[in-house]
Amino acid sequence: MTPRDLRSHDHEAVGDVRSGRRLDALTALGAAALVVLAALVGRAIERADGALYVDWPPLYASWAPHTGPGTVAAVVLAAAVVAAGPALARTLAWRPLVALTWAASTVWTFALALVDGWRGFAEPLESPYEYLASVDRFADAGAALRGFTGHILVGQPDNWPTHVAGHPPGAVLTFVALDRLGLGGGAWAGAWCVVAGASAAAAVLVALRALGAEGAARTAAPFLALFPGAVWVGASADGYFAGVAAWGLALLAVAASPNARAPRATALAAGLLLGWTVYLSYGLALIAIPAVAVLVCARTARPLPYALAGALAVAAAFTAAGFWWWEGYRLVVERYYQGVAAIRPYGYWVWANLATVVLSAGAASVAGLRRSLARLPWAVRSGPRPVEDPGGAVAVLAAAAVCAIAVADLSGMSKAETERIWLPFVLWLVPAAALLPRRDHRVWLALQAATALLVNHLLRTGW
Repeated sequence: MTPRDLRSHDHEAVGDVRSGRRLDALTALGAAALVVLAALVGRAIERADGALYVDWPPLYASWAPHTGPGTVAAVVLAAAVVAAGPALARTLAWRPLVALTWAASTVWTFALALVDGWRGFAEPLESPYEYLASVDRFADAGAALRGFTGHILVGQPDNWPTHVAGHPPGAVLTFVALDRLGLGGGAWAGAWCVVAGASAAAAVLVALRALGAEGAARTAAPFLALFPGAVWVGASADGYFAGVAAWGLALLAVAASPNARAPRATALAAGLLLGWTVYLSYGLALIAIPAVAVLVCARTARPLPYALAGALAVAAAFTAAGFWWWEGYRLVVERYYQGVAAIRPYGYWVWANLATVVLSAGAASVAGLRRSLARLPWAVRSGPRPVEDPGGAVAVLAAAAVCAIAVADLSGMSKAETERIWLPFVLWLVPAAALLPRRDHRVWLALQAATALLVNHLLRTGW
């Protein structure tokens, strides 16, 4: 993209009009009010009958102001990205920019995790409810897969821990594979989740550029590096899930690009990753919505047969090994309502979940989302490729993420803990910040960083 293209993008996306900037601020204030309301109402419900089963609603967290080994690194990195990130993103060559964004995101995530000390990094994945607790039961992986669904429900012999039972076996198999490679335990598992999860920032950049929106990608890079959701990427398996899903979508975008060098092989690889995503978490079947959005942006279905072939190959392999996804999903719904989900009130979580989106996406993403949704009708209708306006791809992908979140929310299968569960979708709201006026970017970046820093220093999060 030439400097002229970048200037054109700035002029089109910035919308440097006073009324627009006022609406940005009002949108952010409205989002903050939603968080406050969810906290106040949630505390009242929890004091009255304890029905929410979280200590600091709407987050799965408890009030505990603290600092830790990662505090200084997190603050220094945030200050550096706020000060130098936007200029570097505009001028750096493309590949170094992608690598630097991944590196910054990784350091940011590690630093935030270490605010809680070693506990914040290694111990969450060593919980008896997590995947590592079941690694030893996969000494015979074939037998474990064949009998996997027989241990999902509470009351069945040797029923799986909560997280193993609540996900397809691809999730636990990942940690079994790490253990077999000599990388067992919480430290290696945490490092895997952080590095894989942080790579999602790079994947988003790759996807946007493949869809013709390099200018928007460059503008979004610092916001992706300081993604507030990194609080829950480090270290939870959902961060790893987000990384896999993001690279699946990025490869699909590359395969759909008119300049793709090996479009069939790339589409097949995209399908394999997206298929694997569905076997990491049942809820990530909704990744089909952003995948369709990628093809809408590219105005082609050319990669679809090869991507479907890759996804079906993953499904066929698991089915042949003895695990039937639909049977697992049916049993997981039953298991879900055997636990606290039967008590947690839908009437609260159906709107309070959106407050967790605000905290994980950040104020800049929410303000940018207003701008992206406003231009969505034009992006869908215009021209042979809506991404000829660099904001068009951002608008379509953000709208797809909103749709996926809405379906998950209304399903009733996401009552609480959505700050980590929805990371694979929330991540695609962040590029909407690229549509904010350039003159305001440092302020919005500072707000993004402050959100993550405040959450991590005032609360003890469950992940």
